[in-house]
Amino acid sequence: MLATQAKWQKATITGIVRQTPRVTSFFFKPSRPLAYLPGQHVDVRLSAPDGYQAQRSYSIASTPESGETIELAIERLDDGEVSTFFHDIATIGDEIELRGPIGGHFIWTVEDGGPLLLIGGGSGVVPLVSMTRHRAAQNSSAPVLLLYSARTWDELIFRDELLSLKQEGDDFDLALTLTREHAAHNADYGRRIDPAMVAELLPRMPSPPKQVFVCGSNAFVTAATDALIAADVPAAIIRTERYGV
Repeated sequence: MLATQAKWQKATITGIVRQTPRVTSFFFKPSRPLAYLPGQHVDVRLSAPDGYQAQRSYSIASTPESGETIELAIERLDDGEVSTFFHDIATIGDEIELRGPIGGHFIWTVEDGGPLLLIGGGSGVVPLVSMTRHRAAQNSSAPVLLLYSARTWDELIFRDELLSLKQEGDDFDLALTLTREHAAHNADYGRRIDPAMVAELLPRMPSPPKQVFVCGSNAFVTAATDALIAADVPAAIIRTERYGV
């Protein structure tokens, strides 16, 4: 659904869960049903008593099978008007405005099949987690490999959930790379994503990926996409979502 087609509506905070030192999940119940697909996002708007408004976009972490409540994993940015409100002020029962769903390019459902290669940097993993949760909820057997980059072990969002999915198997594979710490496990990495890393991981998939989704900062997406192209992944199957600078 395009942003111009989506209408603003009230949504109530029903839950707050800390994920990492700088990322917290906020659960919202919209006043009207919000039908979305894995990979889409919403706009959030805050309004001050004097009429001043601030607006930001956040990917949806939950999955369509989650019911009426949607989950947004919001990273605290010290100079961010919206993120600091949520981290420092917002409480359960508060109402905010949101609009969505938004985005028609960066989506995946089980009907699209696999194998699927997902590459996320920092909070860019959020829409990819929605895809993996959707896959699990639908009992899909589509093979998935998620390559997730973060600065440190403690900054891996949804870390325990993803590690559990990997342990369960079911054609879900996970590779972690830390850019400011040594690798936590022998099968993981301790550097930024590069062509050699991608070339080493591709053979872990049962066959070449049918689709590739990359999400993160502008610099991260550019580096990851360049690494994919260098590893002979066709540009036509790569979809990207960028945020920030």
